[in-house]
Amino acid sequence: MSLLRVLPRMFSKHWIIATALVIAGAAVCVRLGIWQLDRLDQRRAFNAQVVSMRALPPLDISAGAPADIVSMEYRAVVVTGVYDYDNQVSIRNQYYNEMYGFNLLTPLRLADGTAVLVDRGWIPADGYATPRDWAFYDGPQQVRVEGVIRLGRAAATFGGVTDPTLEPGQTRLDTWTFVNLERLALQLPYAILPVYIQQTAQSDSGQPIPHPEEIDLTEGPHFGYALQWFTFATILVVGYPFYLRKQEERP
Repeated sequence: MSLLRVLPRMFSKHWIIATALVIAGAAVCVRLGIWQLDRLDQRRAFNAQVVSMRALPPLDISAGAPADIVSMEYRAVVVTGVYDYDNQVSIRNQYYNEMYGFNLLTPLRLADGTAVLVDRGWIPADGYATPRDWAFYDGPQQVRVEGVIRLGRAAATFGGVTDPTLEPGQTRLDTWTFVNLERLALQLPYAILPVYIQQTAQSDSGQPIPHPEEIDLTEGPHFGYALQWFTFATILVVGYPFYLRKQEERP
């Protein structure tokens, strides 16, 4: 039986369900392949952003930030200001050398009256879980900070995990899951920049330990995954008629 004679049988009453499953499976595989190509484009755009920002000289925002600062993520920055330790918070689920702890996020008051949040680095959870404990890591108030510009986020990329909500009568959260700049701004008595600074240089051995994110600038496995999904789709579309012909030729 030729393949041309098999094609009408694909949509016969006996094979229509199997044919529909094959078509649906191939469509899903194609869609997953396109999704991986979209991820590849996003990865390339991210890499280009990081490389272009790293090529620029450090930006001094001591007197205020440019209007387009949200487009400068990963650019080096320097800033001089005054730390407000009374309004600092911590970011949970942080690890340094496989030890669990927090990152301290401290407002830095600028000359124009606004502030920028600074991720000063890691502290251990054991013995330093409350705002009163964090005072151990308070340093000079007038400081010069070196770091990189980072954007905040309100939830996990996958899974939808968000920061906890305020309990009745509670006016602020001391420990956060993410650097949620919009919500953090609501509990501060002054305006903050729409970005935060991830400190890269430790100013004193007794201070929190900066541990900037290690960024992978490769293209990742997305192109290979896309080829796999397109291959699976091809196998389904091309292989199914041959399978059907074999079944029809059986005595």
